[in-house]
Amino acid sequence: MGRTIIEKIISAHAGRDVVPGDMVDIEIDARIARDFGGANVVKNLRDHGLPIADPGRTFFTFDCNPGGSDQSYASNQHVCRLFAREHGIRVYDIDAGIGTHVAIDEGLVGPGGTLVSTDSHANILGAIGAFGQGMGDQDIAHAFAYGTTWFVVPRTLRVTLKGRPSPAATPKDVTLALTRHFGANGLLGYAAELYGPYVEELDLAGRVTLASMCTEMGGIVLLFPPNDQVLEYCRRARERFLAASGGQAVASDLPSIEPVLADADASYAGEVVVDIDGLEPLVSRPGHPEDVVPVASVQGKPVDSVFIGSCTNGRYEDLVAAARVLEGRRVAPGVVLKVVPATDAIWRRLLDDGSLQLFKDAGALLSNAGCAGCAAGQVGQNGPGEVTVSTGNRNFVGKQGKGEVYLGSPETAAASAVAGVIASVDALGSIEVRPAASPVVAASSASAAPAVKPQVHDPEGGERPVVVKGRAWVIPVDNIDTDMIYHNRYLAITDPALMGQYTFDNLSGWEDFAQKAQPGDIVVTGKNFGCGSSRQQAVDCFLTLGIAAIVADSFGAIYERNAVNAGLAIMMAEGAAGAIQDGEEIEVDFQAGTIRRPDGSQIEGRPFSDAQLRIYQRGGLLVGA
Repeated sequence: MGRTIIEKIISAHAGRDVVPGDMVDIEIDARIARDFGGANVVKNLRDHGLPIADPGRTFFTFDCNPGGSDQSYASNQHVCRLFAREHGIRVYDIDAGIGTHVAIDEGLVGPGGTLVSTDSHANILGAIGAFGQGMGDQDIAHAFAYGTTWFVVPRTLRVTLKGRPSPAATPKDVTLALTRHFGANGLLGYAAELYGPYVEELDLAGRVTLASMCTEMGGIVLLFPPNDQVLEYCRRARERFLAASGGQAVASDLPSIEPVLADADASYAGEVVVDIDGLEPLVSRPGHPEDVVPVASVQGKPVDSVFIGSCTNGRYEDLVAAARVLEGRRVAPGVVLKVVPATDAIWRRLLDDGSLQLFKDAGALLSNAGCAGCAAGQVGQNGPGEVTVSTGNRNFVGKQGKGEVYLGSPETAAASAVAGVIASVDALGSIEVRPAASPVVAASSASAAPAVKPQVHDPEGGERPVVVKGRAWVIPVDNIDTDMIYHNRYLAITDPALMGQYTFDNLSGWEDFAQKAQPGDIVVTGKNFGCGSSRQQAVDCFLTLGIAAIVADSFGAIYERNAVNAGLAIMMAEGAAGAIQDGEEIEVDFQAGTIRRPDGSQIEGRPFSDAQLRIYQRGGLLVGA
């Protein structure tokens, strides 16, 4: 039986043939920590006395807040710089840009390679046919120390795009169409391969856009078979990597730049056809990336601000397309346009070709390269009541500020900035151009730390019980994302003892959870719990509160491994949230995979694997490693 792309990549890096479901240690070609998670990676390495396996394949990237405008970010960056100097690790500092883009552009990984990062969109490496994965700080610390990490080989879906979109549609519109098709968890736990005539002709920037939002569909990675254009780009990137190594890297020691392709007789978990023929421009409505509608259906809604950038749409081609829309036009009165290139190299290219001048002439604010608003960075957040059109990948409540965020293409974003209302490019000649108007909103005090009882963080208190009893907190909500669990305004906090107080403070109706929860309580919830970012704090906050277990229909892929690695007891049990009463005492048996209610009835769940049980009982992946 033939193998899929992900099966071939993992087999090559595990040193043996694998099949879906295998748990294997795989070699990681590039290991990256960013500025918000890097300090915790360093702390884990120091606390456990761990080495650095290969400094030449280990990197820091400062992309979340390259301006260091927040004191905690500035401190975290400094911690990483000092550690990097001590161990000879290369830092792509505040002038470099988004780390995953740097990894592609600088040849840190080529087709068929592997990369892990504290960035939940590390799977954009699928754009070049490589395996990238976002992980928490314990995983990354393990990869720094040993050059490997464990992974469960996912099943693969073969996805074919049928037809061709309209001339007005862009790769972002096709991406949103896929997100609408699969929803927030339709790819949960899967790798996907993308095929079709449209895909074959897609340039690297377009592939990056599609690959980056695999995370918003719950997927592991969306893999593209590289075309000749992408392969040539990767060969030039490899030359840059060799030149930058100063002779430390030798071409003969590195794998050749060749595509990894699925076998003709590869076995897939399913085959999906998505019809994009005649597709028109789309947007995601606020709160849910998968809530996708035609631009025409919301056209005319006043906007206050526009953001063009992010790892999804910060490439050169994205920004040039937006600049062309803005050429000879001005941003509407009362509207703010913020533009952030993905990398410094892109920034300089835009400077050289005059595109930056077009943005400035149109009235845009230009920032240095980086992530901008996604991780509470220096540019891109909005305020209460503010309506934003963004080219980012997420519009979760509170993710990019306190306002409403619509996701769209660079062209739609630029057109909306000019019109002052949500608009497609085609509508600019006919739509009334008017300034946006927002209600006056009282200043929010949400950023102030709530007064809560002192918390205790003690995940290493000896061997842990395999059966726990506790009060159930039933939260019957699907797709609870990491911003709802632990908001990005607290990302720079590195002390676990301070994290518990912020648990669920961005989940409507559950903002007081941290004040009411008691050690030993058990959270019971719905599908895809913990979808979103790779932040470890969304796990550690529950450990701080002493939560005994989280039971859910399913978990976000990154969240699941972060929880297992941190020793947080999580168990899948379909339908548990509908069967258990809020507040009743339940008994969870991790080995048997059962949940017993007070009336004696039993709910079947998934037992802990041997590996999960070992990690849980010793208190985490790095404890005693």
